Amino acid sequence: MENPSETVNANKRIAAIDLGTNSFHAVLVDIYPDGSFRTVDKLKEMVSLAEKGMENKLSEEAMQRGLDAMKRIKFLCDSMHVEEIIAFATSAIREATNGGDFIQRMKAESGIKVRAISGSKEAALIGLAVQHSIALSEELVLMVDIGGGSVEFILGNNEEFLYSQSLKLGVARMAAKFVSHDPISKEEIKALKKHYKQELGELSEILAKHQVRTIIGSSGTMENIGAMIAIRNSHTANMSLNELVFNVSEFKKLYKDFIQLDRKEREDISELDEKRIDIINPGMVLVKYLIKEFNIKEIKISEAALRDGMILDFIKKERPKLDLVANYPEPRKRSIHELLRKCHWMEDHSRHVAAMSLQLFDAFQKDLKLEEGDRELLEYAALMHDIGYYINYRKHHKHALYIIRHADLRGFTEDEINIMAHTARYHRRTVPKKRHYLYKQLSKKLRKRIKKLAALLRLADGLDRSHYQNVQELEIIKSSEKIRLQITTLGDPELEVWGGLRKADLLKDITGKEIEIITIESQKNQNQA
Repeated sequence: MENPSETVNANKRIAAIDLGTNSFHAVLVDIYPDGSFRTVDKLKEMVSLAEKGMENKLSEEAMQRGLDAMKRIKFLCDSMHVEEIIAFATSAIREATNGGDFIQRMKAESGIKVRAISGSKEAALIGLAVQHSIALSEELVLMVDIGGGSVEFILGNNEEFLYSQSLKLGVARMAAKFVSHDPISKEEIKALKKHYKQELGELSEILAKHQVRTIIGSSGTMENIGAMIAIRNSHTANMSLNELVFNVSEFKKLYKDFIQLDRKEREDISELDEKRIDIINPGMVLVKYLIKEFNIKEIKISEAALRDGMILDFIKKERPKLDLVANYPEPRKRSIHELLRKCHWMEDHSRHVAAMSLQLFDAFQKDLKLEEGDRELLEYAALMHDIGYYINYRKHHKHALYIIRHADLRGFTEDEINIMAHTARYHRRTVPKKRHYLYKQLSKKLRKRIKKLAALLRLADGLDRSHYQNVQELEIIKSSEKIRLQITTLGDPELEVWGGLRKADLLKDITGKEIEIITIESQKNQNQA
């Protein structure tokens, strides 16, 4: 967005961090009352999380590079007085079996809370960023963001997106799977093209129905390609690559020369990032394939990518919301939503956790001998479980307990308030214990109810560990010895399985049954995989 007048004070300074497979990008911006924003600083850290390929586990060395990068980013944010940090992790972290542990370590060591987003969410945010940064018209364009682990494809124009998809075709992943020679061999190029043809079948069907002549490329691989072409052809790109346009013949000439280079020769190209020297060739092959397959005429570069989409999405959500009070004439619900609004609640996550909590309640009400009124209290506790973030992250569960108990909620008895407050408090960390002073003061009957409700809330919260509603369907299958949770997810399920199993401890203790989580990919995710 254009810079606002210098006489207007910014409402807020935020940082958006894109934790990619190859690099971590941070951008710091000031947000203004009219919804515009101005970039005040940027930092890019090359981390190469997939240096040994896209394996199912991050190496300790890769995680340490990531941790060091996050500490430097946090130092910058602190020195620039950033008020809020948004950090999204993409394919390398969301697919790793130890991705959840890595996210926990980043929070503990850098103080930055990271969320793993699905491929579909990533594609949507990238499309939003490109749509905002590039002067689009009614003509449809194919937006392509080539990352290390995945590639996002978005078909759209200045008003709408007709198609968006994230595929596991990133350059680090493809280099590890298909490239072992230096320079890349003709056989490897042929194998890559064959793989692209197999994986891009759905995109081919969509583009067969629409005439598209332009690719808009974003992120590191496409920017590196753009920078190399700009130098070769004397395009103006000293200040910015954004809106840089080059034709297909210019790319083909670069490709013909570049694809023959060995590593030492690629090292001499100043426009090529050091960490991309070994992995860029699959990206070059992909662009050439897209040009030929879809009869592309020109390529344009967008410097805006995921992090910019994160900022735009944040601004959209921060816009003044409708007054919730008038929507809830009943005092119990109204007072709950008044409190949620005041504490800037995480609405999407909280509603999703509440829905799964109620599903678990319905499945276990008879087994746990829960009262009918407990269902409403569990729903409200789930909606409020994260309001402690309003004070800070580290003890937000304890802050939630305090806020709910002292919020003067209307229409509730003191026992009901205590049930909601303690159920929310025990959604994370330790389970209820008699040595906890406030819990100890409650009657034995109330303590039993809280323990049972907290068990359900803990599990539901664990099943949305990414905070991005990855679990689309939940099926609960009970037997005499086991509780099986069958989840259908939109994206990679590892974080939700990890989170759910970590927080199933209390329900396992109460029921005496083993708990397992099995996953089923949604049809949409199967199309993306």
